[in-house]
Amino acid sequence: ASARPGEVTLAHGGVLFLDELPEFDRRVLEALREPLESGHVAISRAGLQAEYPAAFQLVAAMNPCPCGYHGAAGGRCRCGALVVQRYQARLSGPLLDRIDLQVALQPVGEADLAEHRRRRPVAPAETALLVSRVARARQRQLERQGCLNARLESARLEADETGFSEDARVLLARARDALGLSLRGFHRVLRVARSVADLDFAGGDEGPAAPGAVTARHAAEAVQLRRGLT
Repeated sequence: ASARPGEVTLAHGGVLFLDELPEFDRRVLEALREPLESGHVAISRAGLQAEYPAAFQLVAAMNPCPCGYHGAAGGRCRCGALVVQRYQARLSGPLLDRIDLQVALQPVGEADLAEHRRRRPVAPAETALLVSRVARARQRQLERQGCLNARLESARLEADETGFSEDARVLLARARDALGLSLRGFHRVLRVARSVADLDFAGGDEGPAAPGAVTARHAAEAVQLRRGLT
């Protein structure tokens, strides 16, 4: 028998998109924890062991409840609080800890759709500007610490070298307690805050603080980007 590469290895160096995330088998979802943490996956079979690369960007989507209308205006949802809770609980805490950005999106109304139709399409020059900004932010991370923020060790992340202001640290500590974040989840928020600051610096929007410093504004944005299911 052979241990053939699966979807996480085929997505190595790219994006793995999972739609309707809670509908996947629980064992499949929990198997994502190892590659999301380490960037590789180990497979053990009878008398056979194999390890494959699996450093991918996970993008997932889900409804807030089985019918999809929980929280929407008009009272269309009939699922009930217990049904909603059970549905969302299909995603374990350890798995959610490993997902950096968790954003809740509201239904798009007709007025929003009409406004979208009236807007001009994004010009190639604007896209190129954004790509350049991301590239500069990535380069800044490599020059500062020798790796991207996503791969920065926890001990170094909390050290002074990453440039968190005192106000940012106070805000993050309060958010950790208020949201009940695990240590892993808290470190993910720190990495996102550091990345938000790097993008600001790359775009010339760092403000009056020390160049590249993680301010309370950056910290608050990182916290808001992790409140999808709260």
